[in-house]
Amino acid sequence: MVTIRQARPTAVRGVRAAVHGPGEHGHIKIILYVVAAALSLVVFVVPLLWALMRSLQPNDTITAAPQASTFFRLTWDNFRGIAADGHIPRAVGNSLVVSLGTALLTTVLATAAGYGFGRFSFRGSGVAFALIILTLMVPFQAILTPLFLQLNAMRLTDSRLGLVLFYSTVNLPFGVFVMRTAFAAVPAALEDAARIDGAGPGRTLTHVLRPLIVPGMATTALYAFLAAWTEFLGALTFLTRQDLYTLPVSLVNLQQGAYGQINYGFLSAGAVLAMIPCVLLFVALQRFYVAGLSAGAVKG
Repeated sequence: MVTIRQARPTAVRGVRAAVHGPGEHGHIKIILYVVAAALSLVVFVVPLLWALMRSLQPNDTITAAPQASTFFRLTWDNFRGIAADGHIPRAVGNSLVVSLGTALLTTVLATAAGYGFGRFSFRGSGVAFALIILTLMVPFQAILTPLFLQLNAMRLTDSRLGLVLFYSTVNLPFGVFVMRTAFAAVPAALEDAARIDGAGPGRTLTHVLRPLIVPGMATTALYAFLAAWTEFLGALTFLTRQDLYTLPVSLVNLQQGAYGQINYGFLSAGAVLAMIPCVLLFVALQRFYVAGLSAGAVKG
C-alpha cells in the first residue's frame, strides 16, 4: 500500500507532462540547445562561408572598404588564376601523394603494433607502450634537426618518400594508442573461437577482428591525413625543390607574391582548395563513426 501511494504522484506527473508537453524546465533546455546550436553555427560555419565568399571576389573588392554594390560581385577568376599559374595544381598533387601515403603507412603500422600490444602479452610490453605514448609529449620541432640529418644521410631529403616517412613517424604514436584501444575493446571470446576453428593470427586479424576495428583504423587514417595535409614546417625543412613543394608551402609563396605584394583573392581560393580534400575525407569516413563497433560485430 505504501508503494502504491508513493508511485502515484510520479505517474500522474508523467501523464500530465505527456499531455501538456514540456514544462518550464523543458522550455529552458530547448532555449539553451537553440542558443548553443546558433553559437556553434557562428563559430564553425560562418568563417567557412566567409572564406568561400572571399575566394569568389576580385582582389580589389577584398582589399577595398566593404560596399554593397561590389560585395556580391562574384567571379571564378581567382581559381582560374591559380590553375593557370601551375604551382598550386602541382602542389595539390604533391600534398595528395604525401598525405595519402602517410595515412596508408601510418594505419598499417599502427594496426600491426596495436594488434601486438592489445592482444598479446609479452615481457616489457607495458614499458614499450609507455615509451611510445611518451613520445606524444615531445613536439616534433624538437627532433626536427636529428630527423633531417638522418634523412639526409639516407638521401631522402627532397623526396616525397622521405616526407611520408617523417609524417608517419610523427603520427604513429597516436595511431598505436588508438589501435591498441580498439583491439582491447574486442571480446576475447571471438579470438578464442577463431583459434578453435583453426585460424592463425593473420587470418584472425583480417577476417575476424578487422570489421570490429574499422572505426579505429578510420580515425588513425583521418588523423594522419589531416596532419600531413596541413603541416608546413617539416615540408619547408625537408624540401628545397619547388616542384616538390606541398600545398601549405606553395600557399606561403603565393601569399608573398612579387615584391611582397599579396593577392588575397588567390590566397583565399588556395585556402578553399585546401579545405576540399579534408571535407571529402571526413564525410567519407564519418559513417564508420556512426556504424561503429556494434555493426562490425554483427557482420563479423
